[in-house]
Amino acid sequence: MRDPYHIALIGCGTVGGGVAKLLQEQPERLAARAGRRLVLRRVVVRDLSRPRPGVPRELITTDLRQVLADPEVHVAVELVGGTSWARNAILDLLAAGKDVVTANKALLALHGGEVFDTARRHNRAVAFEASVAGGIPIIAALSQGLAANQITALQGILNGTCNFILTRMSERSASYAEALAEAQQCGFAEADPTLDVDGTDAAHKLAILAQIAFGTTVPFDAIQRRGIAHIDALDIRYAHELGYTIKLLAETWLSDNQLALHVSPVLLRHNAPLAQVRGAYNAIHVFGDIVGDTLYYGRGAGEMPTASAVVADLIDMAVGRAQRTFHTLRLWSDGDTSLRLRPPGTVRSRFYLRMFVEDRPGVLAEVARVLAEHEISIASVIQHEVPDEEEGQRVQLVIMIHTALSGSFRDAVARIDCLPFLSGPSVYYPVAD
Repeated sequence: MRDPYHIALIGCGTVGGGVAKLLQEQPERLAARAGRRLVLRRVVVRDLSRPRPGVPRELITTDLRQVLADPEVHVAVELVGGTSWARNAILDLLAAGKDVVTANKALLALHGGEVFDTARRHNRAVAFEASVAGGIPIIAALSQGLAANQITALQGILNGTCNFILTRMSERSASYAEALAEAQQCGFAEADPTLDVDGTDAAHKLAILAQIAFGTTVPFDAIQRRGIAHIDALDIRYAHELGYTIKLLAETWLSDNQLALHVSPVLLRHNAPLAQVRGAYNAIHVFGDIVGDTLYYGRGAGEMPTASAVVADLIDMAVGRAQRTFHTLRLWSDGDTSLRLRPPGTVRSRFYLRMFVEDRPGVLAEVARVLAEHEISIASVIQHEVPDEEEGQRVQLVIMIHTALSGSFRDAVARIDCLPFLSGPSVYYPVAD
């Protein structure tokens, strides 16, 4: 067996603790698969006073320089998160001759080019399976298992917090506030859940998947995103009545050498594979020109699922596969493909549209007129009857739209929202059939 492979952990919170636990509890299994022992040599933390069960006290330090100066450390695992301190730490580690494994999706989405250029300059490698979808090996699937394919589209449920909330709203008729509170109690949502519920987290992951699938760097700000914080239980109910489930999807697809991307709540048919994904689970639907459609499903976050992905990267590093893959793929490089981003307004989609309107003659005709002026046709309408004593008051009007240009549809909605019989702005979401 080859010499031991020495590892430094940078950050030892939930995921770092899981990695340390796996390294300490499964040494024979990991050695058999790596061809050498995986040895935890140093652990860098911010707070020495916090208990870290299973991590030998003599390995723990607050000084990153001890890792940078240690010639025995082969690889550093960055699990701190964020894009400031972690960025500088990774760049310093690469310059010091250490390979890097990271779960930091925000850093790769925003600074992937700088990180990967630095690694190439110092003849190092970066592995990042844990940055997207936790324990689901989607990076390996795209970069290796589907390497013979041109990926044409990806649809993903990439944020377990949002999927848990939407599942509770759909299955238990909970309000958004109630579902969020339960997610926080179960540990699926942070005290400040903003980056999850506003779509930022899913957009970070989508930027990484687009790089792997299409070989192109997408500016993060170019990804349109809408979150779930304003989803009303009414829309969950109406979608269900129409045969749909609402999911927060990160989507990208290739058409006419143009790439479209967005993160948004989307109506999916009840029998669609992604509509069946419940709770805090993640799933990614991948379409390849040779293989057709494939589906990847599993736990997208948490201590051990994410630790599983991190240690898989460590095994690949110890074997030498990760280094060969890194230098062959040349991700985030000057060799990026020259795909153009499709202007969002030119994307065609069906839409769900809900309005709170006066219950009087001519309302539907006026809405239909505005839609027709924008070359948009109506597929179906829901307006429930109201008791006789409530006639003439306000009602919910729900319209399903045939496929239309997104820009034209949004222009039409802006016009409709100015009509005098509306109470408040209308609500709309794209529909995937």
